[in-house]
Amino acid sequence: MVEIKMERAITTQATPPFNEQQVDRIIEMAWEDRTPFEAIEFQFGLKEKEVIEFMRKNSKASSFKMWRKRMTSRKTKHSKLRQEMTRFKCSQQKSTGNKIAKR
Repeated sequence: MVEIKMERAITTQATPPFNEQQVDRIIEMAWEDRTPFEAIEFQFGLKEKEVIEFMRKNSKASSFKMWRKRMTSRKTKHSKLRQEMTRFKCSQQKSTGNKIAKR
């Protein structure tokens, strides 16, 4: 029996290769409610549709479906739909001067 695999054609531009740390950060930013897609585009050059494709490729199917369901109802993921904000970090986040990541 011959097995044929059909891959989905990607309509967006080819994304640059990311290292493991960058992949983790993109996924983390995509899951964060207060991080708009524009911030991901600013830091990594991925537009909203490319982030969706990225999440589809780098997540389990059930996780991707859960993420998409969650993101479709969020106004905070689009900077045009949210209140005026001049920075990407939360207003409640303190500046400690510590260079270590949140984890």
